[in-house]
Amino acid sequence: MIIEANNLVKFYGLNQALNSFSLKVPVGGVFALLGPNGAGKTTFIKCLLGLIKIESGELKVFGDLATGDQFKRRVSYLPERFSFHGFYTTVQVVELYAQAKGVDPNEMSEQISEAIKKAGLGELRDKKMSEMSKGQRQRVGIACLMVGDSDLIILDEPFSGLDPLGIRDLKKLIIELKNKGKTIFLNSHILSEVESLCDYYAVINKGELIEQGELSSALKNGSLEEHFYQLLSGDSDSLNYSEDVHE
Repeated sequence: MIIEANNLVKFYGLNQALNSFSLKVPVGGVFALLGPNGAGKTTFIKCLLGLIKIESGELKVFGDLATGDQFKRRVSYLPERFSFHGFYTTVQVVELYAQAKGVDPNEMSEQISEAIKKAGLGELRDKKMSEMSKGQRQRVGIACLMVGDSDLIILDEPFSGLDPLGIRDLKKLIIELKNKGKTIFLNSHILSEVESLCDYYAVINKGELIEQGELSSALKNGSLEEHFYQLLSGDSDSLNYSEDVHE
């Protein structure tokens, strides 16, 4: 397993964001974490990246406890709202990420140019972040994913803010990374896109794991969207649609 979470507990004050949450993500393929707003999806990703601490439980990445910073060079992360200092240009942002990933200086220029091209940012190479739309900034984040050689790619609501062409390009990139043997872990509200991409899935609600398995098993009786609604519609009160600021 590339990610193993066992009985994770996380509180924000009195609000329990993760409630004995456990999850296993296999190596290779695309894994989707699904759930309504405030369910704990982004909280789990932040714990995984060491951005926030868990109260209890065990979290492993690449077979080792997710502590320290050593494993992070093997991970790429795209947040839902990618942003950077406004005075940086596209090429400067991607270059900073390449440096942080430890890209060989002799290969850096070529990798940066190729990443910018693949992300559809050729004409925006020298445009400042402050002058970009949300979708354009998200494309810069996508370009940053393509530098270095990460084994685990984490995408938090990756389709947010992208136009149809941007969604198409990101899906193409995800498939390309998957075919290279990488593991892509994502969460998204766009279930139709998840269905077309993912091999495995898990559903979280109110910080608890509801179900996990291979996507093919969830599609036996219909679409992923239908399965998701059926899974959570048993008790309408179980759905948590609150816009939790931590989520």
